[in-house]
Amino acid sequence: MSGITRRTFAASSVAAATSALLTPARAQAYPARPVSLIVPWGAGGGSDATAHIIATLLEKELGQPFNVVNRTGGSGVVGHAEIATAPPDGYTIGMLTVEISMLHWQALTHLTPRNFTALALMNEDPPGIQVSTSSPYKTVKELADAIKVAPPGKFKASGTGQGGIWHLALVGWMQAMGLPANQVLWSSSNGAAPAMQDLVAGSLDLTTCSVPEARATIEAGQARSLAIMAPERNPIFPDVPTLKEALGVDYSTSSWRGIAAPRGLAPDIATKLTAALKKVHDSPEFRDFMARRGFGTVWRDASQFATFMDQADAQMGQAMKAAGFAKAS
Repeated sequence: MSGITRRTFAASSVAAATSALLTPARAQAYPARPVSLIVPWGAGGGSDATAHIIATLLEKELGQPFNVVNRTGGSGVVGHAEIATAPPDGYTIGMLTVEISMLHWQALTHLTPRNFTALALMNEDPPGIQVSTSSPYKTVKELADAIKVAPPGKFKASGTGQGGIWHLALVGWMQAMGLPANQVLWSSSNGAAPAMQDLVAGSLDLTTCSVPEARATIEAGQARSLAIMAPERNPIFPDVPTLKEALGVDYSTSSWRGIAAPRGLAPDIATKLTAALKKVHDSPEFRDFMARRGFGTVWRDASQFATFMDQADAQMGQAMKAAGFAKAS
């Protein structure tokens, strides 16, 4: 051998072979240990339940435990902050909810959707417009026409706390019809369930909350949903039209849940997680689980989810400014 000894050649050959063997091993190593999936909301709620089914199916797909960790507090700030500040190594991921596009407008945190590596959007539930079965309004057009000619504050609505997602949905709908943000008076409540009870009792004229949240009251024959604020009908509730169909108002918004990691996650790990989440989303187990609860399933990959969050952030900012809740620009 010219210019190289047998020993050098053998050593370099072993090194090359070892490198060839180790390269795919490294690529396949993730995840090599359990992964934490942080949820910014408490155990037993919709976000927690959705996280658990996703974690169970990710474990099945990737061969390592995915442990759901509830980190509550600060209206969602604590959990979202823990996701954002974790090491970007793939061993801490989390569930982002619509609140991440709202909290910084209220000056509750500096975090925005840009502080995360988006992986996938898995769930989206648009608000419906509900009235009691005793209401004189049988269609959303009849309700909207009455709201337009009424003095501000005559109609009363609820669905969540002041400044919550369903309140902002109402504000956005009013704006889309060219009405003041306070055209309908908002009555703060501790969520959709008590708001639906107040609707049935007659102390509210309408509620804006997701149709799944109103489902029990609707199926009991005590309320009806007149429209949803979405681009298309929910296949679980096919008889409920969209605002665009019923009014020609092209306005939509939603409560949503997606999976993300800290900003700076390695592209190969992000790609692997997104591919696994796609399989989770498409699985009968996930679809059946969500359908039984009336939750909407939607798929947006990493880049689509990032764009979606940017749009949601801008929309929430506009609605919060109109309602006087924004403290940051």
